Amino acid sequence: MVRITRGNVAAKRRKKDLKLARGYSRLNSRSSIMAKEQIVQSLNFAYIGRRLKKRTFRRVWVYRINTATRSRENIYSIFIGCLRDINIFLNRKLLSFIAFTDFVAFNLLERESRKSNIFQRRLFQF
Repeated sequence: MVRITRGNVAAKRRKKDLKLARGYSRLNSRSSIMAKEQIVQSLNFAYIGRRLKKRTFRRVWVYRINTATRSRENIYSIFIGCLRDINIFLNRKLLSFIAFTDFVAFNLLERESRKSNIFQRRLFQF
């Protein structure tokens, strides 16, 4: 009987893992077992980092809109509620860009938001 070499699929898998683990330190880049564990951990951290990035950007956008509205003697939550009430659906990224770059356009949006019923009710509370 002719002998056959085995494990070409497993060898390809290990080779792929070691290629992904290139640049890791010590055994994490040389040992297939350690490399596999490190790859799983790294991919998990990358996934978490992408979620955190979205969260922090949204927080920055909210801060920018809030400072722009407070400088015009309004509050962020009231401003967003008023915009929704008068059917202006702009996302926070776009609103923060307008607040940061185009003062005239943001002033126009803020003036329009003051025409909302929510803003009128807020005035009567104080």
